[in-house]
Order: sequence, then structure tokens, then C-alpha cells
Amino acid sequence: MKLMLKMKILVILICLFGLTSANFGFNSKSLPQTNIFEQRRPLSDQCFCKLKGQIDDCSCEVDTVDKFNNKVIQPRINSLLHKDFFKYFQYSPNKKCPFWDPSSGKCKSSYCQVKSCPSTDLPPGLNGQIVENGHTRVVENKYTAEASHSCQQEESTEELDRIDASISEAASLDLKRWKMHDDKSADFCELEDEDCTDCVHVDLTLNPERYTGYSGEASRRVWRAIYQENCFSSPGKDAYTPMNMMFGNEKINSLCLEKRAFYRAVSGLHASITIHLSANYPIKESKTPFLGQSAEWGPNLTLFNQRFDPETTNGEGPYWLKNLYFVYLLELRALAKAAPYLRKQSYFTGRPQEDKETVIAVNQLLDVIEEFPQHFDETSMFSQTSDANALKVEFREHFKNITRVMDCVTCDKCKLWGKLQTRGLGTALKILFSGSFDNIGVEKLPSINKTLQLSRNEIVSLLNGFGRISTSIQQLQRFRDMYKIAGHQFLSSNENQEQTEKKRGADKKEKLKEKNNKNEEPIT
Repeated sequence: MKLMLKMKILVILICLFGLTSANFGFNSKSLPQTNIFEQRRPLSDQCFCKLKGQIDDCSCEVDTVDKFNNKVIQPRINSLLHKDFFKYFQYSPNKKCPFWDPSSGKCKSSYCQVKSCPSTDLPPGLNGQIVENGHTRVVENKYTAEASHSCQQEESTEELDRIDASISEAASLDLKRWKMHDDKSADFCELEDEDCTDCVHVDLTLNPERYTGYSGEASRRVWRAIYQENCFSSPGKDAYTPMNMMFGNEKINSLCLEKRAFYRAVSGLHASITIHLSANYPIKESKTPFLGQSAEWGPNLTLFNQRFDPETTNGEGPYWLKNLYFVYLLELRALAKAAPYLRKQSYFTGRPQEDKETVIAVNQLLDVIEEFPQHFDETSMFSQTSDANALKVEFREHFKNITRVMDCVTCDKCKLWGKLQTRGLGTALKILFSGSFDNIGVEKLPSINKTLQLSRNEIVSLLNGFGRISTSIQQLQRFRDMYKIAGHQFLSSNENQEQTEKKRGADKKEKLKEKNNKNEEPIT
């Protein structure tokens, strides 16, 4: 009787299930074929989907830059930047923010801290103990009274005296002031004076660019000021328009070449900074308070994916990575154009053997840079419109404003590297667009203006800024390799789990078969 009741209940359940299936279309053909292991998805490698073919607004291709940078440039630039002349950077960490009060967003993490150098730790040629003889114009930090009378001042005075030996003292002073104004008007950066009393020196090798945890409204406000208030946007947009609407790839392509180039340069620099933070992440926290340097650092693939994957960036992440290649070519061209000027510098630190090695290293780097066949062509800019000069002034003032925004950064280490890299890019723009050019180089592109002058800090920023971008391109290859490994591990893990599930299923079937056979045995 009980057996018959169970059979009836079973039949009713089967009928009900069949009706439900028919009403809701529940069948194998109507459902997507979903693997139970798909919840453990690997990180997407779609970040790199645009990193192929021609670089926007350039004649060079991504693969060409990858090979040239990773095999030729990287070993040379990394070695050069550890030389004394290039590893010490002077800046003002406490310069007042000209746009808002940033005091409430101060980063207090030990990772945000910067260790400055006392003057006693600097090479003798940088702390004023030794003054260089000769005509070089890159000596700064002239603290001694004897050093304050520079060769540059002598040459400037001689030049003015040759104009008119009988000129009055007052008129001569006016001419000097006008010349200083003209020199500053060519700058794309907000520069501190070389005798700045509020400035400090830092050893960049002891304060590497790393993830600091600096985020929140303080960080977002800085980037909003950079993009929404200083980058050129398409007509009809204002500072309150969301950034993804102002600077989507389609919007950028609708701008003129000069405004596109401005955005691509800033975006490429931003991408480079983000790559460094992802590549140098605290994998293991320091156990000692305020000693962030003792933590273990390494690449964070999840963070990289979050910042550049199309799914998390409204499809823009891959374009940001491609802009990295644009700013690389722009700064590479600036170095090539400035090569004749840079070859004449002595890179003086007061340590003769070190200085000699630095000169050799700079020349070797410039040799390979000049041999690169597909440089950025700056002659295509500011030449096609009737208001080219006005556009160039606007271009320069917009970028100079970005360098001012760096004083509003409330993370000390972020401010340090932000100032250095924006100053490096600004120096590159100064080299490319500072004015008329006197002769034609071997590449049939204008060479450096003979009147151009760079301070030591500008040269340090230019080379270190380019070194950061070069390292970012190398790090991209590292992340590509990590994606491949993660994908293989994901597939291998899936295969192992599928095999495990199959084995479990087979074991269940075998046990069920044994149980059925046992139930069918005759009762004795």
C-alpha cells in the first residue's frame, strides 16, 4: 500500500514539473550553455586591444616603439638616471596651492612621505662647495657669494652691451627685464627660482614612485582641475560635464590636431603614472610603523585591470594606454631635437670621474635616439590655422596651469613625482614649440633654437620624465605576460575542477548502480 502511494506521488511530481517546463520554456536549447566554472573568470586582457597598429596622430606603430624602447632605450636610460647629476631633484614641497585650500585632504600614510637630502649629502658641485669654471649654463644652487656671479649673467650683459655701448643704465636694466620676461614667456612650466629658499633636494632613487593609497575627493579634485579646466574639450561642454562625455575618444577626434595632442599628452602622462602605481604596489605591508620603505612591493594585476579594462572605464582604458605611446614619441622627439644642446653640457657635480661617465652615457643615449627613424613631427602643429600664434599661447598657458595644480596635491610623494613629470613634459614642449628655428637637421625637421636655454632642473626633469614613460611601456609587457600566466592558470584550474566533478559524477553513478543491483538480488 505504501509502495503504491509513493508511486502516485512520483507521477504527480513528474506531471507538475513537465507543465512548469512547458509554460516557461525550460529546455536545454533555450538556456545559454553556461559552465559552472565560469564564475571564476580570469582578468580580461582587453586592456591591450588598441595597442597595435599606428599610434594616433603619429606615423609610428606600437610594435616599433615596444621593441625600440624595451631593448634599446630602457637599459641606457635606467643606468643614466642613477648618475649623481640626474638623481638629485630640487623642488618646493610647500608652495601654496593657488586654486583652493587643500589642507583638509592631507595624506597621512607613511607611503606618502618623502625623504629630503641635507646639503651635506649632495655632491660638492650641487651644494655650492665647488663652482664650475667655463661657460656652462646648467649650474644651479649657487649658495656662495662667489658663485652668485654666473657666466650666464656675464654673457647676457656682454650681449646687451654689444647692442649699444652708450645705452643708459636705466634703459639697460629695462632690456634685461624684458629679456627675462621673454625667457619666461617661452616656459611651459611654473618654475621655482634657482635660489629658492623654500626648495629642498631629494634623491629620486631613495623616493621611488609607488602606490601611496592617495585617493578620495582630494585626488579626484586634482584630476578634475587638470582635465575639465585645462584640457581642451569639444564645443558646448563646460567644467560640469562628466569627464567621460568631455573626453571620450570620439569627442577627442573631433578636435583640431593641437588640442588633440594636448589631451593625448596629458592622458598619456596620466596613464604612465597609473601604470607605476599598479606595478609598484605594497604586496606585503611593513610591520614597522612609518617605515613604508620596508614593505614588499610588486605588480598588482587586479588594480591594473580595474584602471584600464574597457568594462570598468566605459571603453576608454585601451585608448588611455595608447596615449602613453603618443607622449613617449613626443618626448623622444624633444630629446632628439635638443641633442646638439645636450651634448655641450658638462653635467657638473664636482666629481670628475662621475661627470665624465655621465657625459659618455648621455651621448650614447642621444646616439640611439637620433637613429630612431619615425620621430614625432611637431612641424604639423601650429601651422595650419590663421590664429596659430594665439593657439600656441593658449596651449602653453593651459599646460603651465597644470604645473600650478601640482602644488595642490596633498600627498608629498605624489607631489614630488607629479611636479617632476609635468615639468619634464613641459620642458619637452618648450623644446618643440619655443619659437623659430635656425636650421634644418638631418631628419629635415627643425633643430633646436640657438637661443634656447635650460636650467639643470629642467634637464633633470626632462630625462627623468622620459625615463618614467619608458619604464611604463616596459611594465606593459610585464602585465601582458602576467595576463598570459593568469589565463593558463585559470584554464588549468578549470580542467582540474571539471575532471574532479566528472570523477565525482562517475563515483555516484557507480554507487547507485551497486545499490540498484543489491536491491534486485533475490531474497533468500
